[in-house]
Amino acid sequence: MEQISIGNSGLTTSRVGLGTWAIGGWMWGGTDEAQSIATIRAAVEQGITLIDTAPVYGFGRSEEIVGKALAGGLRDSVTIATKVGIAWRDGEPYRDGRRQRIVEEIEAPLRRLRTDVIDLYQVHWPDLQTPLEETARALEDLLRQGKIRAIGVSNFSPRQMESFRAVATLGAVQPPYNLFERQIEADVLPYAAASGLTVLSYGALCRGLLSGRMRADTIFDEGDLRRVDPKFQGARFRRYIAAVGQLAALARGRFGRSVLALAVRWVLDQGPTIALWGARSPEQLHAIREIEGWRIDDATKREIDSILQRCIPDPVSPAFMAPPEVRPRQQELAVG
Repeated sequence: MEQISIGNSGLTTSRVGLGTWAIGGWMWGGTDEAQSIATIRAAVEQGITLIDTAPVYGFGRSEEIVGKALAGGLRDSVTIATKVGIAWRDGEPYRDGRRQRIVEEIEAPLRRLRTDVIDLYQVHWPDLQTPLEETARALEDLLRQGKIRAIGVSNFSPRQMESFRAVATLGAVQPPYNLFERQIEADVLPYAAASGLTVLSYGALCRGLLSGRMRADTIFDEGDLRRVDPKFQGARFRRYIAAVGQLAALARGRFGRSVLALAVRWVLDQGPTIALWGARSPEQLHAIREIEGWRIDDATKREIDSILQRCIPDPVSPAFMAPPEVRPRQQELAVG
């Protein structure tokens, strides 16, 4: 599998990573632990060496499952990326990038992941109530202490990354990025390329839209994030499904590959990128074989853009996923 370095950290991983938000169960209708463990192990067997998780994914559940899956010899084969900066109370997440929170929280993911060091530690969302320099300084201290190997940020703007980099050594940025959500092409993607940062693209399949398995009459279970995602509502959902149909025809006719493979390959062809793939079962990983050994030519990229312009004249951003910017007044630290 293709490899990429994480900034200047010295870490090298596969360019396809396993995203484990859905494995945590929260906002995805629950989780099956045995199947999740099998999925993680199947991903490693097929050459995926980056596992991306976060404490808020199932409120610690995803990290626990990753830890169990990698126990018994697989830990040294992978780069573990997790996050900090989101706390929760009564099942409601909120941003918290204070130094005190970061210093106290680090032991919880180390315990849940069953490791003595986190390879890539990322600030999940910028805390607008805390100076970014304070957050950055806390992570730089963890780096010097040897508790983490590299620092990343997620959902940061270039201006926020500039402030962060004035204090800490930054190796990666993790924004939402896929064929349908391309806002970072105007700022974050060129900034990362110019600054030597690696882009971990989350949502490479846009919550399953680009998997090729959905239909216009697909119904999502109670508690599933897609019940509140604007892309999956009414006429707009039908337009997205129509776009997927045309993209699938293009992928099959031009390359003999699935629309899923086209979507992931497209992300990988955009620059210093990693595509995070949110599989929930080993079967969902079979298409990995379709991604290696080819590129999307410029003419096909133009055809892809034309399909999107025709089918989706008013693309929806992923902004609905952002947690509240203001912390609760009566805050309790919940490090798990």
